[in-house]
Amino acid sequence: MIQTLNIRGHLFPLTPPCVMGILNVTPDSFFAGSRVQTEEAIARRTRQIIAEGAAIIDVGACSTRPGSTPVSEKEETARLRTALTIVQRELSSLHSPLSTPISIDTFRPDVARMAVEEFGADIINDVSEGSEPMFRMAARLGKAYVLMSVQPDLRQTLLAFAAKVQQLRDMGQKDIILDPGFGFGKTLEQNFALFRELEKLLVLDLPLLVGVSRKSMIWKTLDGSPDDALNGTTALNAVALMKGASILRVHDVKQAVECIRLISPLK
Repeated sequence: MIQTLNIRGHLFPLTPPCVMGILNVTPDSFFAGSRVQTEEAIARRTRQIIAEGAAIIDVGACSTRPGSTPVSEKEETARLRTALTIVQRELSSLHSPLSTPISIDTFRPDVARMAVEEFGADIINDVSEGSEPMFRMAARLGKAYVLMSVQPDLRQTLLAFAAKVQQLRDMGQKDIILDPGFGFGKTLEQNFALFRELEKLLVLDLPLLVGVSRKSMIWKTLDGSPDDALNGTTALNAVALMKGASILRVHDVKQAVECIRLISPLK
């Protein structure tokens, strides 16, 4: 199945799968190694993501780690304005701006609007289960939308996805990407049970985004910490690709790109 997204009027291929590199402009993301806040650090991380082969940059300014308290919308907006200005500058200096879509990691409709209208962001990566205001905003903006699930098992995930995809379609939303939401609303066992049946989500005929990078389902199973979870992340990314994932959302771009290059000839 050949999958594409409409990015600024151009078809952006998801076959073979691609990597979405994480750029966190937060002081409290669960993986300390991913936090960048200064202008120099944001620029350096942008260049690293591109140099290591990511196809998409995902910029987030509000941590959603378990137990965290979200920053205000005003603070999230200010952080994103700073970060996106730097990201766009770096992308322009490296190559044509059309080459790398920018994704915005947020659950707030007005933050998504700002990023699209002021900076031309291409993808809204909604880190909630989706709300009617966000659905209407995404449809109005006409950008690709990542729909995440916080449901605990395959059956409820499929039912929720089916209902929300129809709701989005009724509002006029075109490009929809499904994120099973590993680490959100699930126990350790439920994360693995859903992962085991990941390929069954392909029945919805939409691209799958898998984001397990350095998450607790890996490091808790291995009795480690996020700092120790790169090898485990690569192992699960390989399985996700074999089960039909189109996008890997990761902290460690180089390793994910290599994983795709090795797995793609085996499918």
